[in-house]
Amino acid sequence: MHIVVCVKQVPDTKIIKINPKTNTLDRRSAPAILNPYDAHAVQEAVKIKKMLGKGTISVLSMGPPQATAVIKKSIEIGADRGFLISDRAFAGADTLATSYALSKALERISKENPVDLIICGKHAIDGDTGQVGPGIARRLDIPPVTNVIEVSELNESESTVLLKRKITSGYELILAQVPCLLTVEKEINSIEYSPMPNMIKAARYEPVIWSVNDLEDVDRTQLGLKGSPTIVGKMFTPPKPEGGKRLEGNADDQVKQLMELLSDKKELFAAQ
Repeated sequence: MHIVVCVKQVPDTKIIKINPKTNTLDRRSAPAILNPYDAHAVQEAVKIKKMLGKGTISVLSMGPPQATAVIKKSIEIGADRGFLISDRAFAGADTLATSYALSKALERISKENPVDLIICGKHAIDGDTGQVGPGIARRLDIPPVTNVIEVSELNESESTVLLKRKITSGYELILAQVPCLLTVEKEINSIEYSPMPNMIKAARYEPVIWSVNDLEDVDRTQLGLKGSPTIVGKMFTPPKPEGGKRLEGNADDQVKQLMELLSDKKELFAAQ
């Protein structure tokens, strides 16, 4: 069983600020971390490997050279090896171009060791689109299953995996054919403390780094800014919500005030 987990280095959104002049994220204002959803994806791969008693876990990321830090963090959680695709040709990629580049890297990884399962976090906290995972699945022509909260059973002999996923109205059980791609929620597991051997291995580990020239049959027009049809027109901090209005007086006064407020709201919506 070969599991590949796609991970991303993101700024810590609890700290990051928006540049008021450019209306863009000031990535220098916050430390870079492993995307939290991706950490749970790596942890789930470790859980599946333990459940089967065998297997290999690879992690794959795209980014600048310093993104090796999130691969090392994944090794600390329990991954076996890591790959980073890093090249100026990938810079400025939107979700469409990112999924294309990652799919090409996955094709190369699969040639060396066929991939049975790809796991991604539900979304990255710096983009919140949830598009890259399904985009990879579409390019590789494998089924995607999103919002997974439990991997119940993996049957290698029948090449199936039983999954529980969250939907708007409740939950859904899916028996998917392997190979497939999963995007996982945080509630799928708890991140365990890393054992000392993993920490030592992570500190010493050097990921495999590929440039665009190391990937095969790449259409460069689908990479980076050239391959990104998405344009962010503006980014801004939403205004803080106003506090509720307190109604004063007796019951009759409060009813009158409430009707006036509702009337004002009705006129506002009608004007829009």
